[in-house]
Amino acid sequence: MSCCDPKDRCDTHQKSEEIRERVRRRYAEAIGTASSCCGGSCGLPGEEDIIGGNYTREVLQNVPEGVQATSFGCGNPIEAAGIRPGETVLDLGCGAGLDAFLAAGETGPTGKVYGLDMTEEMLETARRNREAWGLENVEFLRGEMESIPLPDGSVDLVVSNCVLNLSPEKDRVFREIVRVLRPGGRMAVADVVALRPLPERARRSLSAWSGCLAGALSPEEFLRQMEAAGLRETRVEVRKAYSFSPSRTEELFPELSPEEREGIPGALGSGLIRGEKPRHA
Repeated sequence: MSCCDPKDRCDTHQKSEEIRERVRRRYAEAIGTASSCCGGSCGLPGEEDIIGGNYTREVLQNVPEGVQATSFGCGNPIEAAGIRPGETVLDLGCGAGLDAFLAAGETGPTGKVYGLDMTEEMLETARRNREAWGLENVEFLRGEMESIPLPDGSVDLVVSNCVLNLSPEKDRVFREIVRVLRPGGRMAVADVVALRPLPERARRSLSAWSGCLAGALSPEEFLRQMEAAGLRETRVEVRKAYSFSPSRTEELFPELSPEEREGIPGALGSGLIRGEKPRHA
């Protein structure tokens, strides 16, 4: 069978749709229970916590408590974004809106923030949070990051938080990021990073995909895909390495054998991934 065989393309498309639907269901459930995408706190005593410690107390002091409780990120992309007043920002996979709201505070009333998410339950929560916070420069859109519903060259900055790993078609996501960025625009995202290769069965696990783990790229893969899409000044800064316990590893990867699970602790982490769109073609 050739790589261009119609059946091969159909199988790939079906797998992508299965992953998206699994992710959509998992996040709809997570926002309803205020639990994280990977269950619990994504960390146990003595382990590196995926969602904990990503924002300083100073950053969160003016954030409504309900917004803080529904953040499922693995970092803080806003701190690395260098947002300037008046800029237009797009938050991919905005969830309940925390990073969109933080970006709105940085860009100010003369700027604009779009939050994009494919899960209606997330967007409903984000809109309620926006009303409670009284922000007028934030707009939430429903859609997929592989097909962003914004015009070419319409934003100065794209951010996301633990979301790119969820896409089964990351090359499309990076091309869309480049398309919507203005010349000289920037990308600053926090995401899970593969520090060494995962077992193939872990990569195929739908539960691990929707849990933000199986779809992680290595730093080298991030750089290659960003540069292939047209981003320059690309860089990946690893901030955490996750040291899951044996019991936690079994919970996250139930399909793996005990021998395969031994390679999981230390194989995943999170970092800040950045790039820029050239000012001139």
